[in-house]
Amino acid sequence: MATFLARHGHARASIAALPGDASARRYLRLEGAELLLMEDRTDPVGFAAFLRIARHLNTLGLSAPRVIGADPAVGLALIEDFGLTTYSAQLARGVDEEKLYRLATDALLHLHGHPLAADVTAPEYDLATLLDELSIFSQWFLGALRPDEDVAGFDQEFRTLWAKALEPLKNAPQTLVLRDFHVDNLMELEGRGGIQRCGLLDFQDAVLGPAEYDLVSLLQDARRDLSDGLEAKMLAHYIECAPEHAGGADAIAHRYHLLGAQRHTRIAGVFMRLAKRDGKPGYLTFMPRVLRQMQAAFAAAQLHEIKELIDKTIPEWRDAGAAIAKHT
Repeated sequence: MATFLARHGHARASIAALPGDASARRYLRLEGAELLLMEDRTDPVGFAAFLRIARHLNTLGLSAPRVIGADPAVGLALIEDFGLTTYSAQLARGVDEEKLYRLATDALLHLHGHPLAADVTAPEYDLATLLDELSIFSQWFLGALRPDEDVAGFDQEFRTLWAKALEPLKNAPQTLVLRDFHVDNLMELEGRGGIQRCGLLDFQDAVLGPAEYDLVSLLQDARRDLSDGLEAKMLAHYIECAPEHAGGADAIAHRYHLLGAQRHTRIAGVFMRLAKRDGKPGYLTFMPRVLRQMQAAFAAAQLHEIKELIDKTIPEWRDAGAAIAKHT
């Protein structure tokens, strides 16, 4: 690390670690330099993806941290420091919520309307991947609540129903999907105008897939509730301004709710896995909200057969959120 910093002219830099999250990646701030040292020695694929996607987003006219220098062999990169003004911090300070969400929605509209958005190397977010993510619910959520259940049998039927439900996504317009587009990974950047005022973080897991996924990440956040009516208002704004190839209001809304149901189902399994396998029970605090969102999305997307299967197999699932959260 010292050698890397010296190579880039920061041998004497004072560094301070930033709080971590669910990943193994860590960031250290170079005091007074407006730079961060990014370190990840465990995921070379994700490390390379971060650098590649950051550069691509900047070429599209969006604000991702500029990469100043990198050494993939040792998992170190020097990147632009966007500071402390995350959406989460801004919201806690009372900054206008609608203003921030409209800015983020406009950034997505810019991305989804850009003809070169998908012109980057990234995995395809195809049906097989979506179904594999849903199996996390079978293995970890069902496995935790009903350990004697036939998980393999449930998962087979579960995947069959979902494969049918997800068919509308096959012909959906494809774009770059950042995957973790929510308030902890967005920043309001002073001194920049328009959509460039929205700073983008944590996009190394980006894929090529349906545009509405990131809108769901933003407006149906697993970690916070939006003000009454704000989700509907931003969804309407997105639909009104969406590119023509998106297919119109009904198609966008259906994909939005369908992807919401898939996302919340996956997250319920992921949060349980983080608690049970990785020793991170704090994520269970969000389980009541995730399960409420999951139920609402099932209704909006009319996924009656899938809901009936879960109801039959885990009758207590709809009311399990509070009990699960007590294990934090």
